Amino acid sequence: MCAGFLRFSGLMDFIVELRNIHKSYGAFSALADFSLRVLRGEFLTLLGPSGSGKTTLLRLVAGFEQPQGGQVMIEGNDASALPPYKRNVNTVFQHYALFPHLDVFRNVAFGLERKKTPAAEIRKRVESMLALVDLPGKADRLPHQLSGGEKQRVALARALVLEPAVLLLDEPLGALDQKLRHEMQVELKRLRERLGITFIFVTHDQQEALVMSDRIAVIHRGRLEQIGGGEEIYERPATRFVAEFMGVKNFFDVTSAGHSPEGSRFQTRAGLTLWGINSAGLVDQSPATLAVRSEAVRVSLTLPNPQPANLLPGEVVEAIYEGGSRSWSVKLPTGECVIARESNSADALPQNGAARGAKVFLSWEPSKSLVFYGAHSA
Repeated sequence: MCAGFLRFSGLMDFIVELRNIHKSYGAFSALADFSLRVLRGEFLTLLGPSGSGKTTLLRLVAGFEQPQGGQVMIEGNDASALPPYKRNVNTVFQHYALFPHLDVFRNVAFGLERKKTPAAEIRKRVESMLALVDLPGKADRLPHQLSGGEKQRVALARALVLEPAVLLLDEPLGALDQKLRHEMQVELKRLRERLGITFIFVTHDQQEALVMSDRIAVIHRGRLEQIGGGEEIYERPATRFVAEFMGVKNFFDVTSAGHSPEGSRFQTRAGLTLWGINSAGLVDQSPATLAVRSEAVRVSLTLPNPQPANLLPGEVVEAIYEGGSRSWSVKLPTGECVIARESNSADALPQNGAARGAKVFLSWEPSKSLVFYGAHSA
């Protein structure tokens, strides 16, 4: 599947559409004029900090909440006023919500029994689903006899056995340890690819979103900041918030100071000259923010030759060993601190080459500068 889009019969095929949604809780506006379209068969992740509106969006699609304005469209029909059981969707929660007194088989079969599905069909579908989620021989276990990962698989099987058009996942891996969480990320991707069901996944974990998603919708204060494939969100954030949330740590308040075929020149308040290349629509003296990822910043003990466009001297104030990489906090003569990170490869700096107090030079390519237009932050 191509990240960012799917095409069916030459047309975009949207299975879920949120149209100009308004949702408030008392005086608090959770969503205002919010619109989003989800492609059939894709893995879409709603990514954002706590309180951004992610779970509210999921509950609106599930039918646990109703909008105060706008429409929730599912498979081309207005589902805004429909109760959850009349929507062709199902939800997996973070804390599993398994029935403690029912064994694994009965937990998975519960929804089919409520629909009065014939017993032979129930057995066939439950056994098939338990095999799909890698739970052979566990049908007679009670929830308290299962590991966290096994409980999550049961919750997935219970939701998937009903063959929903859309599976909603509300931070379903949040209660798992790191190793198990990674295993379940792989498992979820495998299940989605095999079943072809649309997944809408909520998380605040950036790495999780990048690993699993076809597209990522970054949500902040009830607004859609950016939507796109993982590489686009990471490499080309549309706003300063998206950049910060995706791990960018180095920001400079700048003004535009000229353009040339080689790029755009910027000045910081302290008089530093920095270069970028994305200058479309920017006129001289326009305020902007220039940012650079830590891993794009190179650290050297001697003056690079030839000298790169972005070259800053500084002093290491902190050096941290991170296992597969090292990071440095470098203080510039103008007072700003820049974070640099490099992998521990054969051509990296010697282990003690940039210890605390070392005089170093920082550099990065203009193409690695991220420029966001508009007034400076307060």
